[in-house]
Amino acid sequence: AMKHYIIVKFSETVQEKAALYPEIETLFKKAEKIEGIHRVSFYPSVIDLPNRYDFMILLEMERGALPVFDASDIHRDWKSKYGSLLSAKAIFDCD
Repeated sequence: AMKHYIIVKFSETVQEKAALYPEIETLFKKAEKIEGIHRVSFYPSVIDLPNRYDFMILLEMERGALPVFDASDIHRDWKSKYGSLLSAKAIFDCD
């Protein structure tokens, strides 16, 4: 299995970051229904500083599930609804 990390920073225009966390977490938790995705975890930052990212999503999955996730409605909704609210995003995959 591999770990797929999505590490995100909201743009400065987003005032109520914490209000978005439950809906983003709910969206990503649906990925646990995709075959090969074992667990989705969500980690908001505990330090709010300008040089910090705001939250991290961790998907634990089989490598073959990544293209399925990338093509999913979940990923499409994530990009269309929240993409414009982000100033930075890092994606990291490891074993």
